[in-house]
Amino acid sequence: MSLIKNYFYNVGYQIFVILIPLVTVPYVSRVLGSEGVGINAYTNSIIQYFILFGSIGINLYGNRTIAYNRDNRKKMSQLFWEIAILRMVCIAISYIAFLIFVSVVSEYQNFYFYQSFLIIAAGLDISWFFMGNEDFKKTVLRNTLVKIISLIAIFVFVKSKNDIGLYILILSLSILFGNLTLWPYLRNIVILPKIKELNLWRHFFPSLSLFVPQVATQVYLVLNKTMLGLMVGVSSTGYYENSDKIVKVILAIVTATGTVMLPRVANTFAKGQTEKVAKYLYQSFDFVTAICFPMALGLSAIAPKFSVWFLGPEFEVTGILISILSLVIIFIGWSNVLGTQYLLPTNQTKYYTMSVVSGAIVNLILNFPLIMNFGVFGAVISTVLSEFTVSLVQIILARRTLKISLLFSGKWKYLISASVMFIVVRGLHVFLPGSIIYFGLEVLLGVFVYLVMLVIFKASIIDFAKGFISKKSRG
Repeated sequence: MSLIKNYFYNVGYQIFVILIPLVTVPYVSRVLGSEGVGINAYTNSIIQYFILFGSIGINLYGNRTIAYNRDNRKKMSQLFWEIAILRMVCIAISYIAFLIFVSVVSEYQNFYFYQSFLIIAAGLDISWFFMGNEDFKKTVLRNTLVKIISLIAIFVFVKSKNDIGLYILILSLSILFGNLTLWPYLRNIVILPKIKELNLWRHFFPSLSLFVPQVATQVYLVLNKTMLGLMVGVSSTGYYENSDKIVKVILAIVTATGTVMLPRVANTFAKGQTEKVAKYLYQSFDFVTAICFPMALGLSAIAPKFSVWFLGPEFEVTGILISILSLVIIFIGWSNVLGTQYLLPTNQTKYYTMSVVSGAIVNLILNFPLIMNFGVFGAVISTVLSEFTVSLVQIILARRTLKISLLFSGKWKYLISASVMFIVVRGLHVFLPGSIIYFGLEVLLGVFVYLVMLVIFKASIIDFAKGFISKKSRG
């Protein structure tokens, strides 16, 4: 039950973290316009490189290391301080590199400086520690309050196109303060270290092994925005950014399973319970597939009119972009299970690295011709093909230790059910006007059609749901 509780905590928080900017998107899109949204997305994409190089894979490494050793408080405390201090040192070096960068660029200097608080926030981020301990409640409740304050600040202070700097500052400072609020919880969990016994550098190379896949992942998460800004213009970056934000709301529900399952699988693997690890994987893959297909196809079905209603007429093009980009929900869902929930916690880091590097290479190769010829549409197509590559490579590599036939057994039921749902919802979407009431009606109809189809096909997720309800009623 604690695993399911943590899943819902994390789903709630991940959705909330993304919903905060998403709730402001209709307002900000109209106040700042596509250029203002694009400037934020473009300058943020540059800052993410400094955060990436300063973090050197510590989020994943720290999460897994704490999960391995959480039953030994003294050892866990020692490891926490070593990893946390190492991260601060690396972030400090990265911030110095940023100061050199900002001193030589001539455009958007102020905006880069406002975004740079995100670099400092990364140095103080210890969420990996609580995730390794499977303690998601503290992260959720404390940061939720901070995010609400930032939401209010945006509506109060951002009033015109001239407030783009203030908007960026509010976003970056909210993350910094959110990370700071986690530190007071440590006093009852970890023991203060003996300075002479600290050995920071023993973690450097192990975390660096996880840095390579993070660099590769960043290539196709951030590079598209950077290249759009350079090759097409910041307005195209704004279109891509808003499409990406809407898709990420759905992805938060899917990828939350990976955040929750990584420490659980790592701890189970450390105890030598390999059969239990495999059981977790097959169940998780089935669950993720069951929610990925309807979410991807459902979002695609309502995207055309929803984007205009939600973002404004200036962002009409995002409806088409979302319809294409929604496919990544399926591919990222699968790679989240195979990569984050299996390869990483079972110490198969090199195979995880191979998969994301393959995706990054595909992205780099395709970005130049596709963006040059098709602009923002090219960037979206490149992203979808990159995520497909990551999933495909992980499936091929997983054949060594997993039964792929068992992994995909019965998954056609979810695909057909979601496809029928798409046809019904899109057919209704074409005739109904764009408003919150009609969008809600389309979503409810989609859920109903999908569930009916699952019952008709007797999909395995139905049996899982019945078992969960039965356990809860007995408990």
